[in-house]
Amino acid sequence: MSQQKKQWGAIIVMIALFAMIAFVTNLCSPMANIIKAQGEISEVLAQIGNYGNFVAYLIMGVPAGMLIAKFGYKKTALIGLAIGIVGILIQWLSGQLDAKENLGLVFAVYLIGAFIAGFCMCILNCVVNPMLNLLGGGGNKGNQLIQIGGVFNSSAAVAVYILMGALIGEITKETKIADATPALMIALGIFVLAFVVILFTKIQEPEQAPVNVGLIKGALKYRHFVLGILAIFLYMGIEVGVPTYVNMYLVNTPELGISAATAGLIVAVYWFMMLIGRFVGGAIGSKVSSRAMIATVATATLVLVLFGMFAPASSTVTVPGIDWGTLNLIWAEVPVGIFAFLLVGLCTSVMWGGIFNMAVEGLGKYTAVASGIFMTMVFGCAVMLAIQAQVADLTNYMTSYWVVVFCAAYILFYALVGSKPAKK
Repeated sequence: MSQQKKQWGAIIVMIALFAMIAFVTNLCSPMANIIKAQGEISEVLAQIGNYGNFVAYLIMGVPAGMLIAKFGYKKTALIGLAIGIVGILIQWLSGQLDAKENLGLVFAVYLIGAFIAGFCMCILNCVVNPMLNLLGGGGNKGNQLIQIGGVFNSSAAVAVYILMGALIGEITKETKIADATPALMIALGIFVLAFVVILFTKIQEPEQAPVNVGLIKGALKYRHFVLGILAIFLYMGIEVGVPTYVNMYLVNTPELGISAATAGLIVAVYWFMMLIGRFVGGAIGSKVSSRAMIATVATATLVLVLFGMFAPASSTVTVPGIDWGTLNLIWAEVPVGIFAFLLVGLCTSVMWGGIFNMAVEGLGKYTAVASGIFMTMVFGCAVMLAIQAQVADLTNYMTSYWVVVFCAAYILFYALVGSKPAKK
């Protein structure tokens, strides 16, 4: 019996964790609309959940690799899940506090919860990908499991926007963090279940070599790697920034007449596009080089974002969605520029894997520590979201997408020039 068949329970749990990473991470963006409803809140402050979640990667990226080296994948996953349970409970607690009495305390508690949950997401990200590869026996089978996990990851991102839209409905001054309790409880339940299943699942792990922090200096001597981690840093601004500010624009532009529930359905199309892109990327990945693939999607991103920024709001198009209350197909009318932003999901779907592949080319013994450094660069999402929020505060939502244009332009440069190894 193959390793995959022996440990089908562990495979299912890892895929479920892959989905939950997206579910918990993407809770932060629709939660930003709830945060704005608590009072006179700026765009910068509304994104505090994303800041807490992604800054945690900066702190936990390399230590997560050290945990795996010391305790193995199974124990590290259990540590991550325990931390995640605490983070979710603290976020839930913030919803039980009275924002009218002490808004600052509510924000502080929610931020702490998001920060702790970010530790969990970073640890699980470091566990899930190599574990799925291991459980699949490596090679094509291992890669296949990772691609399946990616599909569920995108599916969970779609689900969270739809669920949060259904829970919140219309955003008013009476909307509270507590309204998101069902979504938080779903995340909590999955984490608890996963903890129990992994605890009692026997997982055969490979021997772990000690992590030598000195290897970090060796990895950073490679110019194409250094430019690559900057590409990942900026990529996070595209992946999360595009749907986040589509959602903010739709909910906070009264003349559009779009509710938070409908906005959630619309933004879910972005993640559905990522789902399609991952299917296509997996199918053609063995035939198309990472350099050609990333150059193509970076160019497409530039075209789509620039079109979305300057397309007249009076020109509209209808996008599909599902009303989960009645299980009916619905159509929402949005500016054609917004639809162009949603199509960016097709492009971002393959960026992470392609950039990683180019950045670690020729690193040899430095590849493992390079993966930990990559995880720290996820905090770029917090930085780029804050910058885009600041631009939105000073100008408007559409102008803020110049931040995304800059990120895409750099990734195009990296694919064409920066990714070429300076030494073997």
